[in-house]
Amino acid sequence: MITRTSIKDRWLRASVFSCLIAFTFLPFYLSCTPTPENVQQSSELPPVYPDFCDVTIPENIAPLNFLLRADCEAIEVKVGDITIHAKGNEVVFDLDDWKTLMQKTAGQALSVKVTALIDGQWTAYKTFTWRVVKDRIDPYLTYRLIEPDYEIWNQVQIQQRCVENFDVNALGHYEQLENRCMNCHTYANQDPQLSMMYVRGPGGGAILNQNGVLSKLNIPGSVYFGFSPNGRYITYSTQRIIPAFHSLASKRLEVYDAASNVFVADMQEHRIISSPLLSDSLKFETFPTFSPDGKYIYYCAADSVSLPTDIKQLQYRLVRIPFDETTGTIGNQVDTLSTTTSVCHPRISPDGKFLLYTVADYGTFPIWHPEADLQMMNIETGEIDCLSIVNSQKSDTYHSWSSNSRWFVFASKRDDGLYGKPYFCYVDKDGKAHKPFCLPQKHPAFYDNNLKSFNAPELGKGKVPFDVEDVAKAMKKEALIFK
Repeated sequence: MITRTSIKDRWLRASVFSCLIAFTFLPFYLSCTPTPENVQQSSELPPVYPDFCDVTIPENIAPLNFLLRADCEAIEVKVGDITIHAKGNEVVFDLDDWKTLMQKTAGQALSVKVTALIDGQWTAYKTFTWRVVKDRIDPYLTYRLIEPDYEIWNQVQIQQRCVENFDVNALGHYEQLENRCMNCHTYANQDPQLSMMYVRGPGGGAILNQNGVLSKLNIPGSVYFGFSPNGRYITYSTQRIIPAFHSLASKRLEVYDAASNVFVADMQEHRIISSPLLSDSLKFETFPTFSPDGKYIYYCAADSVSLPTDIKQLQYRLVRIPFDETTGTIGNQVDTLSTTTSVCHPRISPDGKFLLYTVADYGTFPIWHPEADLQMMNIETGEIDCLSIVNSQKSDTYHSWSSNSRWFVFASKRDDGLYGKPYFCYVDKDGKAHKPFCLPQKHPAFYDNNLKSFNAPELGKGKVPFDVEDVAKAMKKEALIFK
């Protein structure tokens, strides 16, 4: 007969035995990860991936988990009061420990010391720094995930990621939207309560988010768009897009517009506002965006050429035209701001001080141009910064600003020329850009295994109040007609 006392005794004996086993094997577990000894010094920086060496980071960024591009048996990392010992070549910070470190060291420079055990020898690499600034970055990032191949689209997703941790949710997903092409998600003034994305195909339309209430708008052909400061107007371009292949191995694909024009949509009166200056049949007009004060529409314009024969003569100028938010009228004079090289994607910092744009040798689709770089213009002085510390030998483009004008994000193919990844760049109060860093991931080897490009990243001040199921429901609604 088994009594309660005997059951209790058995439980106690099992507990004691478990503790003995734990204490017996504790030294073994501790010894699984060796600690540095007989260390030799190296004058080289550690081969950290992503490249987080000597970067400026915001105090609210997620942990900069990384791996060492070396066949190492173990690794030790010391940063601030955190010491990590790990087997293999991956370094992962505890999220709570990281947040505490960032709060304690905001406004300071952190030294990062990496020591690795390679072929039985411990090597201490040259120390690098993380400069932690108090200028916070907007906490949410939206982007399109798309395969970097020759297809127009396949299995496209639009996701939102919290850059303060690793939380991700879907705003648009091919499974719920019949594998349609989805255009990029854009905020109004980085405000998650007012934003828009475009779902293409039969029955598609612009999906407008107003405080979590989604509407489907019939704004035909909208490709690139931006909100006015008061949120009432959207300036957008319409394009007839043609993909073509290159015969040169250095350039895989060319995409150009057979026709393109710029318009303004009045979201209150559901009307389209046009101007012959923005829809000239002898020009291509594209990439419109409002200035932060609402007084101008900045865009890019090129004289029409015979395409695709004369594609290398297709040169886009940076221009602007006045706009009156009070009356909803477009001005009658176009000012040219830049003619030195082909310009794409003008985006103005929210404080109105800087104009960020992409330059390429020619054309309108710089994501396939390895020479595509970012440049930044001081709007007051006209001075241009070529951002040598930011650009790479591969395509750098598709950029957007944080709401405090201290950060911008862009898509770069600097790793392999194929897959775009989001990079963050700090712009200090003097307008100086600092070395950018890649969006950190929970698993350091994420980018090695990811087979999607991060396309058109946009920063937002908060989480948007809808998800992919809401978008799928909105797609079934009748579209609001604009005239």
